[in-house]
Amino acid sequence: MERFILICLGGAIGTGLRYVTSGLAARWLGADFPYGTLIVNIVGSFLIGLIQQVGTTSLLIPDTTRLFLTVGIMGGLTTYSSFSYETIRLAQMGAWGQAWINVLVTTAVCLGVCFLGIAAGRWFVGARV
Repeated sequence: MERFILICLGGAIGTGLRYVTSGLAARWLGADFPYGTLIVNIVGSFLIGLIQQVGTTSLLIPDTTRLFLTVGIMGGLTTYSSFSYETIRLAQMGAWGQAWINVLVTTAVCLGVCFLGIAAGRWFVGARV
């Protein structure tokens, strides 16, 4: 039950961080592109790779903490549901170029930074492949 409550708390924190990030991105970068969703997906993809690598290959991050951070906070922070909806909305508005840029950049960059997070985790704990 403790893990469940921690994961739910982490989800609430991640959701709040996503809301704040999206608002700040719209204010600073403009609302014509879903910059906030892109930012949280990139940051979250890196962090989930890093945390999972460190947490599953060392004792540096206890299992409960790893779940709180990845399933909870990262689960609430990153959002492919928003990504999907915003991409479809761009396409429906006729902004096909922006829709495809969003798909390609989000997919390529998130996979890339997740790989970098795993590599950083391996470096951090000294794990070998």
